Order: sequence, then structure tokens, then C-alpha cells
Amino acid sequence: MLPSEVSVSLIKAKRRSGLSFAELSAQIGQAEVWVASLFYGQATAELQQAEKLLDVLQIVGTERAEILEVLTTYPIKGALDPGIPTDPFLYRFYEILQVYGLPLKAVIQEKFGDGIMSAIDFSLTVDKEEDPKGDRVLITMNGKFLPYRKW
Repeated sequence: MLPSEVSVSLIKAKRRSGLSFAELSAQIGQAEVWVASLFYGQATAELQQAEKLLDVLQIVGTERAEILEVLTTYPIKGALDPGIPTDPFLYRFYEILQVYGLPLKAVIQEKFGDGIMSAIDFSLTVDKEEDPKGDRVLITMNGKFLPYRKW
């Protein structure tokens, strides 16, 4: 089974279950964004986590064995199409990086020095902030600062 086929199977099973990513994350002991990244082939689960997820989603039989193999294999990360995204939600993040990428880099480097924010030693959370003018999306990226070495 290809990773994209696993994604389709997991998403269908999630819909059937009626569970949210937050509810699934509570079941397997990982953050909800991490669980979602597992669904889209961008994370690797420990065997026990993958088995628990498939138990909760009631995935059985041959499909289960194939999905377990993919979920516990190291993925190729960042496998989106390299072109400009056309999905409006994804495009907004692309737009944010186009407009604020260099300013963010400048501010981070002023505060920390020459380096980058890790996407490995990293967490990402999504929260809903209620607002009478319209609910707001609060995204928190928390990554370790990695200074560039001089050699």
C-alpha cells in the first residue's frame, strides 16, 4: 500500500468513527497535529501507537497489516508538490511566508543570532480563540534554535 492510499484509508476510517484528531491524540498519547501528520504520511508511529490507532479506528484484516507497515516506516517528509499551492488554506501559508518570511528571519536572528528554528525539535499546536468579530485561529510553532556553526 502506498502512503497516499494509507492516507485515504485512515481519513475514511476517521470519518466513519466520528472522532476528531484531538480525540485520537488522547487515545494514542501524541499531540493532535502530530496525529494528523501521521495520517498524511509525514510522521512515523511506534508499533504500539499504530496498533492502538488502528484499534480505535476499527481497521482490521489485510488492510490493517499494510497500513501498520506504512505507519511504522520512515516517511519522505515534505512531499508536497513544489509548485505554488492552489488550495486556498495552503496558499495562505505560502503567502504568509512570501510576505513575512524575511521579516521573521530578521527578527529571529536579531534575538538569537545567525541560525534557524528546528523543525525536528519542534511542536506545533492549533487553538481556537473565540472572538465576537469572528473566531480566530491561533497557531503556535515552538522550535529549538539551532545556531550556524563556524568551522
